[in-house]
Amino acid sequence: MTGKGNLIILSGPSGSGKSTVVFRAIEERSDICFSTSVTTRSPRAGEVHGREYFFIDQKRFDEMVANDELLEHATYVNHSYGTPRNYVEEQLENGMNVILDIEIQGARQVHEKMPEAITIFIMPPSMEELRRRLESRGTDTQETIEARIARARHEIQEADFYDYLIVNDNLDLAAKEFSAILTAAQCRFDKELAAKLVK
Repeated sequence: MTGKGNLIILSGPSGSGKSTVVFRAIEERSDICFSTSVTTRSPRAGEVHGREYFFIDQKRFDEMVANDELLEHATYVNHSYGTPRNYVEEQLENGMNVILDIEIQGARQVHEKMPEAITIFIMPPSMEELRRRLESRGTDTQETIEARIARARHEIQEADFYDYLIVNDNLDLAAKEFSAILTAAQCRFDKELAAKLVK
């Protein structure tokens, strides 16, 4: 294993349970962190600059885009969001594995800039199960649920460039599969390390 961490791009439809899978997989690991995004929206109650987000104004955000300081960026509900390149690269250099929990559009942007990134897509076992999970939340209208299901179908069809697919049918098994992918990534052959050893 080298001293540098791996960048992990994580995606999956709303209701796939990806956050639950990841937190179960990393709860006993100290070498994994989530990337902190920049945003132009104002902090909500209890949010801290540098923890939930780096809060910046639109002018600074536009400068970051122009200077290629963001690995990916998008606009949602009149606010801009992005993944800062420097923050991610610093964490990787310090040996941390960095998880980017982002949608497919952003994943494509990051993958183009950092093709060595590990891409993982988490999906539910069926559309019927996805519907059950979304309805059991009790937070969305039926119209919103139908929109989420339609979006999930589209996302799954667009996810063919991901390296790994985890079907979250059993939480414990899905978490073990996620951990196994991270372990395999850390054991990838490193030509630079091998060259140093034989000098």
